[in-house]
Amino acid sequence: MMFTIIFPVLNERLRLESGVTRTVEYLRKIAFEDYEIIIVDNGSEDETPQIAEMLCQKYEKVRYERINVRGVGAAFRRGVELSHGDVVGYMDIDLSTNIKHLGEAIHLLETQPQIEYINGSRFARESDTKGRKWYRRITSQGLLILLKLFLRMKSTDAICGFTFVRRQTALSLIAGCSQDNGWFYMIEFLLRAEKRGVKILDYPVEWQEDYNTTVKVFKTICNYLVQIARLFNEFYIKKHI
Repeated sequence: MMFTIIFPVLNERLRLESGVTRTVEYLRKIAFEDYEIIIVDNGSEDETPQIAEMLCQKYEKVRYERINVRGVGAAFRRGVELSHGDVVGYMDIDLSTNIKHLGEAIHLLETQPQIEYINGSRFARESDTKGRKWYRRITSQGLLILLKLFLRMKSTDAICGFTFVRRQTALSLIAGCSQDNGWFYMIEFLLRAEKRGVKILDYPVEWQEDYNTTVKVFKTICNYLVQIARLFNEFYIKKHI
């Protein structure tokens, strides 16, 4: 079973080499060779492209793609489109989610064919989250409350930065999702999987906050509110008209 690991990046000159190198070294450590890594650069203006090209030269299983649209959603869609794996996965380049969970995800998807989707969760009962600033914790919990209240989300986390899906399932979900380019796209992707009855494993993880994040929190929250209203209208208003 081949795995495609997608790293969406934007101005990640400080973390790109470390993130990819740690991933390759971990996969070598567990003797897993049937994989590809796709770095999808959504508009970097720093040295990210040069570092990515260097990594492609260094590691034969690493590929680099640059797109002209910013946003994790756009990068994820492009990564899935380019993928050759039976399973496609998205991880944050900072590897805030403990890298050991990558090996666990590979084992689960290889040995349990009924699982279609692994959704990493920072907020499951067994999860271990460290270094989370109080205001980030409040905004995350507030988002979860809104998603559960208005969109009936079942999962315990919506955007951990650790997602693995069987490729055919991913392609089907992408076909039904909006063309939103931002972070909310991954939330919509999960919500549509739930509504379709996709077999999702809500997976507790060890997770360490990275304070060098490039996410603009206030702008992201405003976008989330607009997108939640859009999906609520689609899921529960339009179908009753």
